[in-house]
Amino acid sequence: MLAIFHKACAHPPEELNSPSSIKNKPKKLPEETLTDFLSRNPENSSSISFGKSAAALAYVRPDSVLSLRQQRLFCGVDDIYCLFLGSLNNLCSLNRQYGLASKCSNEAMLVIEAYRTLRDRGPYPADQVVKDLDGTFAFVIYDSKNGTVFVALGSDGGVKLYWGIAADGSVVICDDVEVIKAGCAKSFAPFPSGFMFHSEGGLMSFEHPMHKIRAMPRTDSEGVLCGATFKVDLYQRINSLPRNGSAANWTEWDSHS
Repeated sequence: MLAIFHKACAHPPEELNSPSSIKNKPKKLPEETLTDFLSRNPENSSSISFGKSAAALAYVRPDSVLSLRQQRLFCGVDDIYCLFLGSLNNLCSLNRQYGLASKCSNEAMLVIEAYRTLRDRGPYPADQVVKDLDGTFAFVIYDSKNGTVFVALGSDGGVKLYWGIAADGSVVICDDVEVIKAGCAKSFAPFPSGFMFHSEGGLMSFEHPMHKIRAMPRTDSEGVLCGATFKVDLYQRINSLPRNGSAANWTEWDSHS
C-alpha cells in the first residue's frame, strides 16, 4: 500500500527529515513516487487522489501469492478511506461492539467505523481503542472531509510499515521499503511498532500513552545519517494525557510532545 499526504495535512516529527538527503541522492516529488508504485504492479494496482496534491492512496490487489502472506484491504465509507494490511483475531467481537454485521464487514470497514464513532461521539481515548485491536495489522485512514490522517501499526511485528518525507515535504507511507527509499532518499525510517500517528496529535505509543517518545538517530550501511526511529522512553512521563470523555476522539488529540 502507499499513502501520500501533503505537508498541510500531516506534520510528522522533524527528526524524520534527514539533512543527508540534500547531499546524497535527491528525493522525488509525490507524483513520481505514485507513478513508480503503480508501475511495479501495473496489472493489479489502483489509486485515488484528492484535491490538488492534498493526498493520494494506492493499493495493490492481492494475488494468490500475496493472499497467502498477508490480507490487503482498501475501502471507503462516507468520505473516510482506509488501507489495511493484516488481520484481526477479534474482528467478530469488535463488529458486535460497533454494531456491524460480521458477515459483511471486514477489518478496513471496522476501522473506519471505529474512527467515525470516536470522531463524532467516542467515549474512549484513541490509544485504548487501537490497543483493543488484537492481531497483526497496519492501517492508514484518510478523512477527506476533514483533511485528517490517522496511521497505526500493531506491536507484534508481523507487518512492516515505513514513512518518509518527499521532495515537497509531503509525508509518504508505504509497506514497500524500496518505494520509500527511492522517493524519500535518506529521509525515511520504519514506522514504529505499537505506535499511532495523527495529523493533529502527532506520534504516540498506544501501548504506553503516558510516556514520552525519544528519537533515535539512524545510519545506513554506509554510515550516512538517515531519518530517525522513535521509541518509548519508559523513564519519562508526559505532563498531560489524551482527553477522556466525549472530547476524546481521533481528530482532536491534545498535544503531549
